[in-house]
Amino acid sequence: MARRLLVVQHEPDDPPGWLGGWWEDLGVELSVVRGFLGEPVPQRLAGTGADGLVVLGGAMGANDDAEHPWLTPTKELVRDSVRRGLPVLGVCLGHQLASVALGGRVDRNPTGRTAGVVPVALTTDGMGDPLLAGLGGSLAVHFNDDVVLDVPPGATVLARLPDGRPQALRFGLRAWGVQFHPETSPEVFADWLRWERPHGLEDADREVLASVEAARAALRSSWAPFAERFAAQLD
Repeated sequence: MARRLLVVQHEPDDPPGWLGGWWEDLGVELSVVRGFLGEPVPQRLAGTGADGLVVLGGAMGANDDAEHPWLTPTKELVRDSVRRGLPVLGVCLGHQLASVALGGRVDRNPTGRTAGVVPVALTTDGMGDPLLAGLGGSLAVHFNDDVVLDVPPGATVLARLPDGRPQALRFGLRAWGVQFHPETSPEVFADWLRWERPHGLEDADREVLASVEAARAALRSSWAPFAERFAAQLD
């Protein structure tokens, strides 16, 4: 039988992207729930036909349930999936939602926004992690104002940002969160910049976009194996 992932998408311009393409190439079917369109987010994977869960990124905050009500069932879905030992991957906002759902704290990064390509700085635990081992030093796309300030009880820090905040976490045996965007192409990154600059990109924007474009091949070579490793968790 085909392996299937339930994917929670929060915004039209933050799709499964490269990850989705790599998973489909591996024969993994994606069932995408678009909460921003009013599509209902289930609180459990049971009955959905999915073998694992992916929660994507978005510009909203992990505590903005009042403005974005589908975040509440998304958190419950994460909690239930982690408790049941099912494969879970949270990306950027998804990483933050998982952290809040499991008892951590997320807020604005006191050191400011992280945007562009940043190397993955693995901890000792990260070096032995089944998803991230061997990816230390790999470039990863970041675009975030919020970060995990308090790690959930029992979670393991797998990588850290330059300011020491968590860059990747393991929440359970088969549950991870990454603050970066392994799914994001330079084209999607450019869309994010243009959304914030409707009157045209500034020089600093062009510079950071050029750095992401220059890293295209390195990004794909690093995160395609990551996608394959997560897909292997569905077996």
